[in-house]
Amino acid sequence: MKNATYETDFYAWANEQAALLRERKFAEADMVHIAEEIQTMGRAEKRELINRLTLLLLHLLKWRYQPNLRGRSWRLTIKEQRKQVLIHLADNPSLKSIIEDAMAAAYDIATLKAARETALDEDAFPAASPWTFEQATEPDFWPE
Repeated sequence: MKNATYETDFYAWANEQAALLRERKFAEADMVHIAEEIQTMGRAEKRELINRLTLLLLHLLKWRYQPNLRGRSWRLTIKEQRKQVLIHLADNPSLKSIIEDAMAAAYDIATLKAARETALDEDAFPAASPWTFEQATEPDFWPE
């Protein structure tokens, strides 16, 4: 019965498992699935970082490669994503150890989105991010 609610009613299972853990009834808890869910949560935090960086890098690319279209919306999106990335890292400081890989993954996606949104060819953008993480998140940095 331990796995039955996991497969059929995740919400009920999660509440049941939380109660068992709080009561220290570890032998009754579904430890295999609990471990899976914790690991999944960690992957979700990494994906969130990459998603935020992708949006930031996308708008930095658009800012750089379409100067005639720069506007309030792009500027505010860049500012917002800078803050969101830094807040996410403050909440998950161990993600700092993967910043380089996250930037590379995010930039790869950002160039595809930038090519679609700007109608520029993918080759119009550098193969690797022209900006470091520090530059991308610097409040006064605006690529020209």
